[in-house]
Amino acid sequence: MAKVRVISDSGCDLPEEIAQRLSIDVVSLSIRFGDDEYTDRVDLTPAAFWAKCKASKTLPETSAPSPGAFRAAYERAHADGCDGVIVLTMSAALSATHQSAVLASEAMDGPIALRVVDTKAVSMALGLLVIDVAELAQGGAPLDELVQRAQDNIPKVGVVAMLDTLEHLVKGGRVGGARALLGQVLAIKPLLELKDGVVAEAGRQRTRAKALVAITAEARSHTPLRRLAIVHGDSSELPTLKTLVADIPVEFPLVIADMGPTIGTHGGPGIIGVCWLES
Repeated sequence: MAKVRVISDSGCDLPEEIAQRLSIDVVSLSIRFGDDEYTDRVDLTPAAFWAKCKASKTLPETSAPSPGAFRAAYERAHADGCDGVIVLTMSAALSATHQSAVLASEAMDGPIALRVVDTKAVSMALGLLVIDVAELAQGGAPLDELVQRAQDNIPKVGVVAMLDTLEHLVKGGRVGGARALLGQVLAIKPLLELKDGVVAEAGRQRTRAKALVAITAEARSHTPLRRLAIVHGDSSELPTLKTLVADIPVEFPLVIADMGPTIGTHGGPGIIGVCWLES
């Protein structure tokens, strides 16, 4: 029976319990607040990240893992007796992470079979792809079958999220201050989605309540679903969204995940959304 290690990056926002249960190796991005640099989910938890974001006047900066970090993950898999490795990275259009994973695979020179897949996804849209492939890998599926499964599922994942504040978009220079002020006065809640591997605006709602209903409706429009997740950045709306999505037909149990820096840096505290994988 084949033994294939599934590797991803911390942009997948995968809960630690799931990563451990499915033997998924998560290679971390780095986050910098001024002169202080941290390793995502190693020495900076999501809770600590959001606390620092709220206190900081400028946006933190994220950087992709080095090729060496991926090579170390490949070497761990080899040492553990794996026959192959499949690496599912966040969208290459959003980060140099995919490039680092490819460069590391090219430098390995053959002791283990390596395949790197650009999922064109991020956050738990990527995370759900990773879970699906990892469960198949635990059943002994060979590397080529896992790669095909991932590629078949890429068009089936989606994410839509509500920004609770425009402050981080202003800090990042993404919108003008006047537009941000208008949004705050009118309580406008912008919605974000993934399109062709990049983050795009998915509309606006006048209130949190309407935004959460719109998010739920978008997820429901893709049913039947194989997997569904809620991902959030220290959002007080988590109980409300859990209730709203409770009756959406889905094959596997709902996953709740903390959003990390990759999207959270630009989304800001309070961001919340749903990610899905269609059947």
